[in-house]
Amino acid sequence: MTAGDRDRAQGTATALAPDVQPSPRQRLLDGLAASIEQDGYRNTTVADIVRRAHTSRRTFYEHFADKEACLVALLTDANAEMVRQISEAVDPAAPWRAQVRQAVEAWIACAESRPTTMLSWIRDLPALGAGARDLQRRLMESLVVMIQTLCGTEQMRAAGIGPVPRQLAVVLLGGMRELIATTVEDGGRAGDITEVAVQASVALLGPRG
Repeated sequence: MTAGDRDRAQGTATALAPDVQPSPRQRLLDGLAASIEQDGYRNTTVADIVRRAHTSRRTFYEHFADKEACLVALLTDANAEMVRQISEAVDPAAPWRAQVRQAVEAWIACAESRPTTMLSWIRDLPALGAGARDLQRRLMESLVVMIQTLCGTEQMRAAGIGPVPRQLAVVLLGGMRELIATTVEDGGRAGDITEVAVQASVALLGPRG
């Protein structure tokens, strides 16, 4: 068999391979996200989740103790993905203001991709009890660490930025989250706040004399 024959055979095998299907857990998380978008978290039931996930209640309880545990998993995964996307969007060799804009625009893109999930993190999670509040603190802490890491590069330090105190990062993140939440609740898009968010971030993170 020639190299060309092998390439064609491999290409045929790849084309015939079945599409990778999401796991039952992922289908349940997607089902919850869809239900939140349609009905809101408070009005969502386990039956709604499994119906949208095209699976059974037995499968649901194999993965999650209850609806709250499913929400915790959804928000944990979404937060990790947001940290990844923002971190990858920032060019550490770019001027510092450009880096700030890249980070803010990536944050906004994540918020716009699933605005109701973002809103549920901001509004629903704090009301779910001590365990959920602990999760919220952990999610916020991962974002704080992300900001400190992004602002701790040689390029940023040379511009007079960093290290960023934790309290300053919390102020920035809290303001961004609340601004996104109120904008979406009022019928707007997260993208509507882009320029204000960039300006505020530049002002907060800029060189301190």
